[in-house]
Order: sequence, then structure tokens, then C-alpha cells
Amino acid sequence: QVQLVESGGGLVQAGGSLRLSCAASARTFSMYSMAWFRQAPGKERDFVAAISRTGGSTYYADSVKGRFTVSRDNAKNTVHLQMNSLKPEDTAVYYCGARRYISSTPNDYDYWGQGTQVTVSS
Repeated sequence: QVQLVESGGGLVQAGGSLRLSCAASARTFSMYSMAWFRQAPGKERDFVAAISRTGGSTYYADSVKGRFTVSRDNAKNTVHLQMNSLKPEDTAVYYCGARRYISSTPNDYDYWGQGTQVTVSS
């Protein structure tokens, strides 16, 4: 069982930055690939970024490439999403997910956090 808690969301102006964090309860955190997804009102949950168990491989949605960076600290059981050059269309609830093997499909994920709201004003 893995419990995930996101933090770091908030209100920011377009062009600004935010750093999201996801803290995991599992002592076996390093056995899980981690990913960030986002869901805007009335829309499906979309893939944002993912990172492999060791952190050696990262993957990004085209819409965030060059602006967002995913990282993890296995010693602290945390994964981060650094978001720069934010746009109004980045507004959504951001969720972190955990599963054994990396995937960009939300339904593949076994564990989810409660989400953190990110609002980007124009």
C-alpha cells in the first residue's frame, strides 16, 4: 500500500513558476515509477510527466516539454514537478500516481494522491 500526498499548488500569474511535491508513505518507494497527471474541470485526467524508479528516465507530455521538470529523491520518498513559464491552460488539479512500471495511461496507476490545485491567471 502506498499513500501519496501532494502539495505546492496555488495561484500564480502567467509566466510564473510553481514546484509541486508528492510525499509517499511506502518504505519501498524506490520500487515505484512515479507520474504526474492533471485534470481540468469537465476534462479527462491527462498525463504530464513520469519518472522511472531510479530517476534515470523521464517522460513528458508535448504540452509541457521544456517548461516542466520531474525529479525524485528516493532517500526522502518524494517526487517533484518544477513548473516554469506557466500558462493559463496549465490550470488544473495535479495528481501524482505510483505504479511498478512506468506508464502515461492514468488507468494503469495503482495509487493516487488527493490532488493539488494549480491556477494560472492571465
